[in-house]
Amino acid sequence: MIINKLDSIEFRLKEYHDFTWLKRYGTAFWAIDETGSGCICIGMKNGNKKYFCKIAGVNTIEAEVSPKESIKILKKAVPLYYDLKHPNLIKIIENYDYDPFYIVVFEWMEGECLFDHWNFEKYQKDTTRKSPKEKFMQLSIDKKLNTIDILFSFLQHVNKKGYVAIDFYDGSIIYNFSTDKTAICDIDFFQKSPVINDKGMDWFGTKRLKAPEEYIKDSVIDEQTNIFTLGALIFEFFGYFSDEEIRQRYDKNRFLPCSYSNWQLNKESYQVTIKAVNPNKKERYITFDEFFTEWKKAISSMII
Repeated sequence: MIINKLDSIEFRLKEYHDFTWLKRYGTAFWAIDETGSGCICIGMKNGNKKYFCKIAGVNTIEAEVSPKESIKILKKAVPLYYDLKHPNLIKIIENYDYDPFYIVVFEWMEGECLFDHWNFEKYQKDTTRKSPKEKFMQLSIDKKLNTIDILFSFLQHVNKKGYVAIDFYDGSIIYNFSTDKTAICDIDFFQKSPVINDKGMDWFGTKRLKAPEEYIKDSVIDEQTNIFTLGALIFEFFGYFSDEEIRQRYDKNRFLPCSYSNWQLNKESYQVTIKAVNPNKKERYITFDEFFTEWKKAISSMII
């Protein structure tokens, strides 16, 4: 592990690199180095403008792919941000090769990632410090429901454009606690339909939220898979799970919804969400539009 530095920001890589070329975007103020993608993410500030710079090929300390593979993956992801442009999706500015790297520059989005795994150690050391997930869970019901509306809007858009939202989870979501705005920050593994699970158990995604077909080789990954994913996210945001229940998802390789007694909303919304995460695809909603209609109908009777 080698400590790299840009301005006052330090980050760890497997080797030293000169990043002073990034100063064309201003001064470094933030970085994430604990990524499995092999990319370093650096925030740059120039006056009142901020940029999110994602650089592939740097060999991060937790890289799960080679530097060459990380470049290949990021290059493949770039067209997604153009084709799936959405009011709540992070906006891409430019992308280019900078030997031996590949860089994608986005507009900076203020807020906190709802699954910031790179900070977990800090929360363990300082129990008075709340994670973004904890802060989000303590928001009022109506604010969390607004976030769900945005996720519906985005995933319906993705589906209508002919894509499947792969590896979409709470780590793909940024929430600004000052303005109550929700943003989507990571769609790197989305794919154009049709999509087949060619990795079996190792298909992309966290075991906390994966659908059954995301464990089975040669299974079709489609709109109903994404309906399951959103249903699982809704359970994450409105359900209570013990550490043991979350651990069981990893041990049993399947998502387990909370009981109704641990559900924050009404019974109608619980039943709608249970249908969305049915292990049998045939028993789920057929389309996002159907899911959204039933969801809005269920929560409309609630007094918030």
